[in-house]
Amino acid sequence: MPRHLLSLLMISALLVGEDFAEAQQKLANYDESKIPPYTLPALLKTQAGKAVTTADEWTHMRRPEVLALFEQHVFGKTPSAATWGKVDFQVTEVKKDALGGKATRKLIHLSLPEHPAWAGMDVMLYTPNGLGKPAPCFVGPSFNGNHAVSPETDIPLSTRWMRASKDKNIVNNRATEASRGSESSRWPLEMIIDQGCAVASYYYGDVEPDQAEGWKEGLRAVLSQDGPATEWKEGDWGAIGAWAWGLSRIADYLETDADVNAKQLAVIGHSRLGKTSLWAGAQDQRFDVVISNNSGEGGAALMRRNIGETTAVITKAFPHWFTKTYVNYANQEAACPIDKHMLIALAAPRPIYIASAVEDTWADPKGEFLSGLQAEPVYALFGKKGYGVTEQPAIDSPVGDAIAYHIRTGKHDVTDYDWQQYLKFAKRHW
Repeated sequence: MPRHLLSLLMISALLVGEDFAEAQQKLANYDESKIPPYTLPALLKTQAGKAVTTADEWTHMRRPEVLALFEQHVFGKTPSAATWGKVDFQVTEVKKDALGGKATRKLIHLSLPEHPAWAGMDVMLYTPNGLGKPAPCFVGPSFNGNHAVSPETDIPLSTRWMRASKDKNIVNNRATEASRGSESSRWPLEMIIDQGCAVASYYYGDVEPDQAEGWKEGLRAVLSQDGPATEWKEGDWGAIGAWAWGLSRIADYLETDADVNAKQLAVIGHSRLGKTSLWAGAQDQRFDVVISNNSGEGGAALMRRNIGETTAVITKAFPHWFTKTYVNYANQEAACPIDKHMLIALAAPRPIYIASAVEDTWADPKGEFLSGLQAEPVYALFGKKGYGVTEQPAIDSPVGDAIAYHIRTGKHDVTDYDWQQYLKFAKRHW
């Protein structure tokens, strides 16, 4: 059957979410020679056409414009603190001999007293024992809950809705006892603790279930004046914005915890949660290190390259992730006033690490690399160095200074190799 007819059949079948994305992976372009010519939006020129030549001009003129463009066209605008009011932190457990005595584990419940309809979020924090000073901390969301992140079996099992997964032992959209530790390979807690660092995580579904109608049961509906009857408009925040909000609330808590150095926080995420970490880092400069792991389309990868996952595919499969406006750029990327090198630049002058995997062609590793390369002029305004190379490096050969990058052996995942690089990178800048 001709390729274009196959594509039409798939679209007519109205496949959504993971099924649609998986089907589209087989039809995607992976040929560099078939990428149409493109021109990236100017990074160092204001909307009024003024050239940006200093760090001060970037900080006070261009950066606010770029941030507003991402709010308007991609992720939506996060409501102000006045909308959600006070945040309560309740430490529900302290285990001082966690991980065989290496760490202290705290479980913290975050809630909004002015919005009791929201069930809140449960944060898990591990801090190294015997460090003698507050620890720097990696902060990131998890896909399957605190009980899946840790190998310890005494962590409460999440009761929230979860995406179906046979591999992770999610049954009827709920965690099971067999799902304990299922995500622990992505969170090498002992490695992090042994390096003198803390790690804080939360289940992203605590803020909003990751499905098209999930917002009706999550934070966005609770904070909206119209609740589950809300009609989201262009520029209103999507799920990625809500998940990033959760990361900033963890930063709020960490500022109150004497065991953590809240001036040394690295935000980290993988895949859709890598998109989330980039957006959290763009909005919240308390995250002084930003890490994107295989974040792909909608994250670090240039949208105009149209290779692997595209804007058309991601906005059809996961419309709830973004503001309503973003779908307008499906097959119309050139009309979008931003591209993802501008998202990377929003981290400047803070250090940022972008990572790819050689088998993860769906996420466009080269496009992820190029975003960091094209963000270098902003870092240069601050006297910061970027990659130090102009071509994508060899596999398993990290490059970079304030902007760093690697493409590793393997698939779409977070591995010990990735974490080894992130720990070196963060500690070098801390």
